[in-house]
Amino acid sequence: MSVRVTLATAQRVLWQIRHDPRTIALLLVVPALLLVLLRYVFDGREAVFQSIGAPLCGLFPFIVMFLITSITMLRERTTGTLERLMSLPLAKLDLLAEFQAVQFMPALIFPQLLLCGLFVDRSAMASVLYWISWALPLTYAYDALARATAIAPLDGRLAVDALVVAACTLGALALGALTLRRRTA
Repeated sequence: MSVRVTLATAQRVLWQIRHDPRTIALLLVVPALLLVLLRYVFDGREAVFQSIGAPLCGLFPFIVMFLITSITMLRERTTGTLERLMSLPLAKLDLLAEFQAVQFMPALIFPQLLLCGLFVDRSAMASVLYWISWALPLTYAYDALARATAIAPLDGRLAVDALVVAACTLGALALGALTLRRRTA
């Protein structure tokens, strides 16, 4: 993996995004609008909004970025840019460090949203779901966001949550690099 190649690839993608107003709106406007909508959905129930609103500030952009990177990867594939990139001396991790999207959002992200504790406290879930939730990275991301925005003082659990999320991210990138096939023409 080369930092120079990764940064060059990132610069190219950011240049493309800069010229795409729909993507910019998705990045900047949609997460904010979703939070405003959620605020009014829970109008009159401030405690509910306070408990889930702050963690959703982190989860909404995550979901939007997941979609955008998936769309960008598809665009690169259909225009042939991805194949041209893969024929260069580009390490798989160089490509994945911009395109971290996994194309299985319904199978990977939605169950994690349901089990992370956002909608129902994990301790109130069925026992099997409670234990499964501890194996899911979004549980730790949600916990970290909830701890960071809570009134209580921060403790070591926030660091553990952040480390688990970072380890899962690195693991996903490594797995993606192993499964990405290089094509030579």
